[in-house]
Amino acid sequence: MATVDDVAKAAGVSISTVSYALSGKRSISHGTRERVLKAAAELDYLPRASARMLAANRSQIIAVTAPLHADTDHSVHMQFAMEVTKEARALDYDTLLLVHDDPMEAMRRSAGTALADGIIVLDVDAHDARADLARRLDYPVVFVGIPADTTGLMCVDLDFEAAARMAVDRLVDAGHRGIGLISHPRVTMDRESNFPLRFLSSFEDRCREHGIDFAVAYPDEHSATRAVSELLAALPHLTGLVLNTGSDVAADSLPALLAHGFTVPHDVSVIAAAAAYTTHHLGVPIDRIPLDAHASCAAAVDLLVAAIDRGERGARTVLLPPEYQDFGSVRIPAG
Repeated sequence: MATVDDVAKAAGVSISTVSYALSGKRSISHGTRERVLKAAAELDYLPRASARMLAANRSQIIAVTAPLHADTDHSVHMQFAMEVTKEARALDYDTLLLVHDDPMEAMRRSAGTALADGIIVLDVDAHDARADLARRLDYPVVFVGIPADTTGLMCVDLDFEAAARMAVDRLVDAGHRGIGLISHPRVTMDRESNFPLRFLSSFEDRCREHGIDFAVAYPDEHSATRAVSELLAALPHLTGLVLNTGSDVAADSLPALLAHGFTVPHDVSVIAAAAAYTTHHLGVPIDRIPLDAHASCAAAVDLLVAAIDRGERGARTVLLPPEYQDFGSVRIPAG
């Protein structure tokens, strides 16, 4: 196996110069650096892909900015981060999680020091400061999420608006005229997390288009008890329920309904919409419109790598169409 000394001899330079050429920690002449890289590749001192990487001034690293908030669902958070990592690895990139307390500073440092070749942005807010920064950076950035203003940005996400329409249409087609929505906790809505706002707006618009009664409740962090009580008080004739909420609240919604004497699906039809979790553990299998982390992250990484490798950095928004999984939790309302 070749050593650094072998590379130095082949390139006609000192061992320290080899180190500087391969690490980039000190400026050396272009010709000397090229000689070192050529010798390293010929001797297999570094894997050939790594030598090419250095020659192209690439890190082969994708940075991921995914800030933690008080209301962050950690299981979903890590699910998306891992899907980015797996897809990046399949394309010969490693990932670097940016954990700086200030996500803006972390993005600036990544772009300014070439720490990574591009950035994937997770957990996007409607008015996300990272969007404004991405517009200013001459650097590839892709958002998994849709901020309110997508000008100049590359974004990928589930079509949450279409998912909301799909859920309402399914219930209306089954004959339901009073539909409730359990959304996300107020703290999530107040910080303007992009996807529950998009879902909520589309849900309300679709209900109005159908001319049906609807109500929305915002749950406590892990409990649906108060939210279900509020919906039943607002809509005594409620027979349909859409869950666009976290897994803990979704799991608690069925016992909360039962506490009021309602069973699923005999009394209330339920759909978990844009759900990043399975629904078979909820006691009664619930119809589901999945939030597929793999599909979203794979599309985002593909966009980012195209921007890095081929310079394809034109603004675009990719909305992934929702699909409906029928497990029998929607029925014609009783009576």
